[in-house]
Amino acid sequence: MKILHEENERYLRDGRDFIDDEKLESLIKNTKPDHARVREILAKALAIETLEPVETAILLNLSEPELMAEMFDAAARVKRRVYDNRVVTFAPLYCSSLCVNNCRYCGFRSDNKLAERRCLTFDEIKREAEVLAGQIGHKRLVMVYGEHPSTGAEYIEQSMRAVYGVKVKTKNGTGEIRRVNINAAPMSVADYKILKEAGIGTFQIFQETYHHETYAAMHPAGTVKGDYRWRLYGLHRAQAAGVDDVAIGALFGLYDWKFEVLGLLEHARDMEKIFGIGPHTVSVPRLESAQGSELSESAPHRVSDEDFKKLVAVIRLSIPYAGLIVTVREKPEIIRSVLPMCTQRDASTRIGIGAYSDRYNGQESERQQFMLGDTRTLDEVVRELAGLGYITSFCTAGYRCGRTGDHIMNMLRSGREGRFCKLNAVLTFREWLDDFASPETKKAGEAVIKKEIAEIRARMPADFSDEMFDTLMSYYGRIEKGERDLCF
Repeated sequence: MKILHEENERYLRDGRDFIDDEKLESLIKNTKPDHARVREILAKALAIETLEPVETAILLNLSEPELMAEMFDAAARVKRRVYDNRVVTFAPLYCSSLCVNNCRYCGFRSDNKLAERRCLTFDEIKREAEVLAGQIGHKRLVMVYGEHPSTGAEYIEQSMRAVYGVKVKTKNGTGEIRRVNINAAPMSVADYKILKEAGIGTFQIFQETYHHETYAAMHPAGTVKGDYRWRLYGLHRAQAAGVDDVAIGALFGLYDWKFEVLGLLEHARDMEKIFGIGPHTVSVPRLESAQGSELSESAPHRVSDEDFKKLVAVIRLSIPYAGLIVTVREKPEIIRSVLPMCTQRDASTRIGIGAYSDRYNGQESERQQFMLGDTRTLDEVVRELAGLGYITSFCTAGYRCGRTGDHIMNMLRSGREGRFCKLNAVLTFREWLDDFASPETKKAGEAVIKKEIAEIRARMPADFSDEMFDTLMSYYGRIEKGERDLCF
């Protein structure tokens, strides 16, 4: 947990980081939209080009209903152009509630004496993964850790290996976690290399707030998290260590949401400038109630549902290649409202430590970092998604085939990644329906698969060759007969 300031120095410019508070505040205050300029910006986003801060500020300040409608439509079109109509699902696995930090908004803050503290053993982590992979059907996890000496890089490495080692017999095949993403405290380059060797998927760090003064107020001095730049450049150091798949996010509600959107954009642009690639995903959590945190109940910058939908649209357009994650912090109706612009969501989520293997289905504030808005099962969520016309994807093939970093960035910007993933979505969805779905969900899912295959056939030969289609149908038949993990 040692902070190595020298690992950040190469990224500073004249001793300053890439977040210029005064500049961003000025853009928010002084930038005014007009019809012609807005439509130019939407066209640029539809070409999958990262926006400039002034262009994003124009979208942030939109209020005219006609232009707002055009913006939401463009955001949905960008999502379909890059990711098609897939929705990827995952589950969080909370490994520990131990933390040395004292963040004012968090239920795991060190001063909260009501929190139930626990750190899972590796056997306990395996049992959690067995439930997620063998009974629910998840193929990817994001493993979450507090910042504490007992959950450093070595613990994270061993917990990842424990999850990857899980193989569970299911109704028609084998349940397994094929991709482990990590949400953990910023690390040194040396520690990131340990995780790279263990097969990390995406490394996820949320800056929480990009506003320097607010960050200092929320994260007390003298704590590790109190160092703004150690966190800000955490993903730069990950990239330097060879972890080329990274994810960003902000906790909306700590400061002005417009400022945070510009902060996320600046973060993506700085990584693009230095490494040639931006974040694979952007998450948009809103501040939720947390035990032991008065601030979480009375946040001065609470984001309305209307503004939340708007910020999702602006992020989708500003960083058009990135996946966009909405989580079960939100209620189902809010998730549905932003889903046309988003690419990932979680389901069957339990964030109490050890809650999956405990068969614990409720919510208790002392066991959780915050309270959830949507506790529905994966089966229920998949059935809803099918009814809305989305295909649920359990694909992890791209990462295991090396489509990360600049490889995936180029494919995302060109739309080629979406075509590959459409094929793999069909195959992995067939797997999940056969192994885990209820009869009602299986029926709804098969209708979606039928539609998807017809669409793939209709898009030949522009997007799919005869050979690719024949291979798809061959793989599909083999999966129906019990084979698993066939992919493009």
